[in-house]
Amino acid sequence: MKFSALRLTLVASAIALGLSGCVLEGDDGATGPSGSDGAVGQPGTPGTPGTPGIPGTPGQNAQTGISTKAVARFVTGTYGGGAAEITQYHGASKRIFVVNGAANRVEILDASGIQSTELTDAITANTLTSTPLAMPATVTVKDAGGADETLTLGFANSIAISGNLLAVAAENAVKSSTGAVLFYDISAATPAFVKAVKVGALPDMVTFTPDGSLLLVANEAEPESDYSVDPEGSVGIIAITAGVAADQATLLTFSAFNADQADLAAQGVKFAAPLGTTVAQDLEPEYITVSSDNKTAFVSLQENNALAVVDLADKKITKVVALGFKDYSQTKNAVDVSNRDGVKLSTYPDVFGMYQPDTLASYNWKGATFIVSANEGDARDWDGYSEEARVKDLPRSADLIAKQASFYDNDGLGRLNVTTALGQNADGDYEALYAYGARSFSIWDQNGNLVFDSGSDFERISSGVHGELFNTNHTVVEGDSRSDDKGPEPEAVTIGQVGDKTYAFIGTERLSGIFVYDISNPYDTKFVDYFHNRNFDAVYEIDDDAVPAEVSGDYQQAGDLGPESLVFVPAAESATGQALLLMANEVSGSLTVFEVSPRY
Repeated sequence: MKFSALRLTLVASAIALGLSGCVLEGDDGATGPSGSDGAVGQPGTPGTPGTPGIPGTPGQNAQTGISTKAVARFVTGTYGGGAAEITQYHGASKRIFVVNGAANRVEILDASGIQSTELTDAITANTLTSTPLAMPATVTVKDAGGADETLTLGFANSIAISGNLLAVAAENAVKSSTGAVLFYDISAATPAFVKAVKVGALPDMVTFTPDGSLLLVANEAEPESDYSVDPEGSVGIIAITAGVAADQATLLTFSAFNADQADLAAQGVKFAAPLGTTVAQDLEPEYITVSSDNKTAFVSLQENNALAVVDLADKKITKVVALGFKDYSQTKNAVDVSNRDGVKLSTYPDVFGMYQPDTLASYNWKGATFIVSANEGDARDWDGYSEEARVKDLPRSADLIAKQASFYDNDGLGRLNVTTALGQNADGDYEALYAYGARSFSIWDQNGNLVFDSGSDFERISSGVHGELFNTNHTVVEGDSRSDDKGPEPEAVTIGQVGDKTYAFIGTERLSGIFVYDISNPYDTKFVDYFHNRNFDAVYEIDDDAVPAEVSGDYQQAGDLGPESLVFVPAAESATGQALLLMANEVSGSLTVFEVSPRY
């Protein structure tokens, strides 16, 4: 056992005290000889001073946001005909590809010469030229038995690029019949057709997995207008091996869910179709995003207010997830419900928004996948069946009338367009009202749980910026005109890294503006910016119901109208050395390139 110095001192003190109490009779001992003191040591030599340290690098200001400027633009000259819809970027050649639905071709734009110089007049600029790729009228595909089959094609709907492979989704000339995906090798200046692969009805969106091993196809399978034919929606999977697509696609349908309609409806999945329509017919895939590990695909079922989850290893749709409803009685979700009251953001009891996302994007945080959605909304409105109605035309229950009595007006809440497929009681009266879309963007976890929603931001911010011109349509400048429908109508979303932050860019189709949010931490999302390339002073009108569209007024001075898709180009792939944002606009038939840089 070891004793400490303190213990030894205490023992010595005790012995000394004990001895002092004893009487010794002996004589004192003799004094010992005097000892001599020890020599004192000499101080040591001081050490050599150390070399001074290198001064630290001055700290950098923290990133506070982004700066954007328009640096290039392409104009087709066609308005109201979907002349610039879905766009993609080929990093190796620095070319932009964009679907021109009006001319049924893909415009190929050389972006290698784009400079960091802001356009002097971005509203009317036309600085890029196109080398068009025309779509064939027919293609030869392999049927299930491997024999050749000829398909007559309608319009191209979507494109995707992976490496040097371009995929173009094209519907059948009869939209309810089988469509195709056309593959092109784009390693050279002129794309070379490789093959066509048969897929489902109305292939409306295509995307590659991040590793390029699969092409996924959202086959929307809309019915014929009279519902004489209503094909089943499906997700197509085409294997890509060494850059070559397989001859046949695997089609995943929703037939396994046909017996689950009541359970799915109880969870909040909306079914709106003629009696006898199956789940597999009613679910219509709209858009697909894939997890960064290539294992899972998330599919928006827009009209149904749901997501489908696909296991890509097992090639199986594992579940359909209802997205729930946005409560417009909450202050954070205040909404303008009428096109006859100017700017009036209010709350309403028992009025809800269906999220109904169009475009999806996804990213990774803390090793988990998060899905970002643009909550546009959409209704079934066909000759053979329509679910649309204004509130004033619906029978409301006595309870709902009482709750809404203090603020109800035929020119107020009565103007709101809602679905007839939800909210009815056994007597046929409506106890709750469900509007299309959520006028927002949302972030969901991989289980379909809501992590973030932008609430009333889009209407609140745009009304603050544009005043009573907020919620205008894109075919005409008429403030408040879309408040009774889907407001600014969020359509497109893309995600990108700028500096040390991750941003979501959300394009609003009707308002034609872009909202930017910092989503670096999905649980701490922040609004960053709002910008547009639209002239709200232009006086014009575009009738896009006419074929071709009828235009009048200053439409050529209107700028970019109706952003249908957004694509983020990382700085490493850009000719300018800064990130780029591509915005394709279906109503103005234009594509604008914005340079995006961090702001400190």
